[in-house]
Amino acid sequence: MTIRSIIPIMTTQHVTGDRLTWVNITDATIHDVAWLRKNYPFFHPLHLEDMVSHIERPKLDDEGDYLFVVMHFPVWDPVTRLSRASQVAFFVGRNIIVSIHDGVLKPLNTLFANVQADEAERRNLLGKSAGHALYVILDKLVDYIFPILYKVESNIRWLEDRIFDEDSDAYLIRDIAIVRRDAIALRRIVRQQIPILEELERTNTPIIHEELDEYFGDLLDHIQRARDITDEDAEIITGISDTADKLISHRLNNIIRILTVFSVVMLPLTFISSVFGMNMQFPFDEDHPGTFLVISGVMLVMTMVMLIYFRRRRWL
Repeated sequence: MTIRSIIPIMTTQHVTGDRLTWVNITDATIHDVAWLRKNYPFFHPLHLEDMVSHIERPKLDDEGDYLFVVMHFPVWDPVTRLSRASQVAFFVGRNIIVSIHDGVLKPLNTLFANVQADEAERRNLLGKSAGHALYVILDKLVDYIFPILYKVESNIRWLEDRIFDEDSDAYLIRDIAIVRRDAIALRRIVRQQIPILEELERTNTPIIHEELDEYFGDLLDHIQRARDITDEDAEIITGISDTADKLISHRLNNIIRILTVFSVVMLPLTFISSVFGMNMQFPFDEDHPGTFLVISGVMLVMTMVMLIYFRRRRWL
């Protein structure tokens, strides 16, 4: 019998600078948790459990020796056409920063790759405090939000251009629903990050010093600007949705009005033709040469009178 050895699968990478080590974990497994527990025994077991969860709410825990930070950032999903939240967690110690994420946040992947490959990048990020490194990483992630917001604004402008197009009612309603759902998802994601950055701005620990208050304050300004954009987008898309509903109702009313006019016009004509189709004696019978012309003339006069009346009443 052949005994196969099982090799633990780990997704942990790390790079060390002058003052700081950055450990980057993508799609954390139990083996990554065991590695962190062995190398950093002061990490709380509950935080190690939270790092492998993908449904944690954004939070900031100050444990004295380190900070545990969980934040969410939007990522565009082309399949569902919706921005979904991608979770990233950080352990921030005096000479260590650990990032745990699912690998879809491009700024985080790019920054870590640059720090690995470029000595100057490594010196700039890992040559200072862990608090400063956290600020730089979060700054990249916050900036990553704005292209997604601008894409939503572009979609909204596209809807505004199409809203008065009479040939796109069915598709317009579908597209409005998709953009509205995306705007609401973005607003929900962005709003939850503001309390975390507010706490980071107020926090004064050996890990995050007072001189970093202005840096995290700048981050807070950026995320609040993103929140304002999402709130405005949500209001605009709600207005577009209401306008589209009113336009569709107005067009439907116009169609019903025209059909009603035709029905009203045809009603007396149908009555006249039915009466003259009866087997009854009239002043002139069907063999009279002027019968058809007289009946047609009567119908035409009645039609013109009704149309003029409808026109004066502004029903047409």
